Amino acid sequence: MKKNLVLVALVLIFMVLGSKCLRAQETAMTTVNIRLADVISIDAASAARNGEVYLRYMTSSDYHTSQNATIPNSLIITSSREFDINVKPGGGSFTGAGSEIPVDVLTITAMGGTMNGQKRSIKLKDKNQTLVKKAPMGSKLTLDLDYKIAAKESTKKIMGKPNGIYAQTVTYTATAS
Repeated sequence: MKKNLVLVALVLIFMVLGSKCLRAQETAMTTVNIRLADVISIDAASAARNGEVYLRYMTSSDYHTSQNATIPNSLIITSSREFDINVKPGGGSFTGAGSEIPVDVLTITAMGGTMNGQKRSIKLKDKNQTLVKKAPMGSKLTLDLDYKIAAKESTKKIMGKPNGIYAQTVTYTATAS
């Protein structure tokens, strides 16, 4: 009986100690940080990236009508802040065929797409101009651009120039407002 009593006592001691071990717990805490940076980018799929726009004067009637080219998804912007889009030519003239055509013959109009903000139509000048003002932040916001030379501009400033291709680079810049 003494053996049984000792055995029962040992079992009780192990049960009490064992249950405390089973109920024991340990915790670890980790801090999770989210680091944000302001982001503004012009997507590689934007038509304006290394794109080309052609306005053609092939017949006499072309000089008497406005020439347009509307380019969908000209700019695709992702920005973590409200932003503006500015436009600037690489100089004061389209050059080619040994002659020049002033850049102010061209009007660029911001239109269509998923981008909001104050969209404008600007007559190109040899300076930085705001094409879209206060566009709200967003991801992959699209903007269509319309390039136009009015008939009166072509008869005044283009007609009589030598045959050929006249070119000028136009740079679009997205900046936080």
